[in-house]
Amino acid sequence: MRRVLVLAVLPFLLGSCGGSSPSTSASPAATPGPAWVTVQPGNATSSPATKFSGTFPPALPPVSFLPQSSACAIAWNEDIGQVLIPMTVTPGAGSLKVQWPARYGNVYRLAAVPQEIVSGAQPEPKWQTVTTDGGCTGTATLSGLKSGAAYIVWLDAPDTPRGPDNSRSLYSGRSGVVKPN
Repeated sequence: MRRVLVLAVLPFLLGSCGGSSPSTSASPAATPGPAWVTVQPGNATSSPATKFSGTFPPALPPVSFLPQSSACAIAWNEDIGQVLIPMTVTPGAGSLKVQWPARYGNVYRLAAVPQEIVSGAQPEPKWQTVTTDGGCTGTATLSGLKSGAAYIVWLDAPDTPRGPDNSRSLYSGRSGVVKPN
């Protein structure tokens, strides 16, 4: 009995799900506009394209930067746990002129560490304390060096950030091997 009732009602249910023909009257909201693509069977239809004409103002205002010295513009390479301050070292007659961005306070220490092989205990570096004027560049000259001898310049900034265990490196910056004239 149930099967007969379901089979008898089935044509009515299917007819109401889409068996009726669509309405031929179009409402104003359904009228295709310029953004619609009209497709005709058998004909290729191009995609709609928006065309602009005229000139447009720039999206952002022009930007100008304050002038910086070359030492202020040096990129920083900050590894986790170690701050390496970049330096520019210029050899002179028995001296090395050192320039660096003064980012960590006004007091720095410099040492020219000889790279010759020494048997036994290594000599302690001779540190020179330098106080900067608060600008963005620190400059100092290390003199009394052997002409033609190899040195690495160490730069220590006592006010550099400390690690989680309150430790910091012996030096905060270092040069490559340099030789005074």
